Amino acid sequence: MLIRVAEPDDWPAIWSFFQPIAAAGETYCYDRHITSNEAMAMWFVEPPGRTVVAVDNQGAVIGSAKAYRNQGGPGSHVASASFMVDPGHGGQGVGRALGEHVVEWARSEGYRAMQFNAVVETNTRAVALWRSLGFDVLTTVPEAFDHPTAGLVGLHIMYRRL
Repeated sequence: MLIRVAEPDDWPAIWSFFQPIAAAGETYCYDRHITSNEAMAMWFVEPPGRTVVAVDNQGAVIGSAKAYRNQGGPGSHVASASFMVDPGHGGQGVGRALGEHVVEWARSEGYRAMQFNAVVETNTRAVALWRSLGFDVLTTVPEAFDHPTAGLVGLHIMYRRL
């Protein structure tokens, strides 16, 4: 697997898994009816942020991540990120590779910490992955996410020093 900077030509491949993940409404606070143009504008972040893709040995895009400043001004020393993995490649280490890549990128760019603002507590695979990469749950905002089958569940704020 190769992780590289995403190009606009990668968007159709990213959208092929982004759209059904967003539409399912189980793991992201995105509009379930987000359009391709809206999603692309949000996913491809401006510098100093970075959007990357994970590509398999055949050149297929199997995951993507975006990393950026969590806040501006006096909060700009803390990074944040979002990740999506093609469900057909789940459990193959794509999320871990993207997570490790983004943490190292943030460290090399001089960020002091990384914070995830909204990790759905029922997304147990993501929570376990982030914990294994050194993130802690600082707090959980109760009933902040309306899950389509579990109802109102919490959103974790997760954090790690770099």
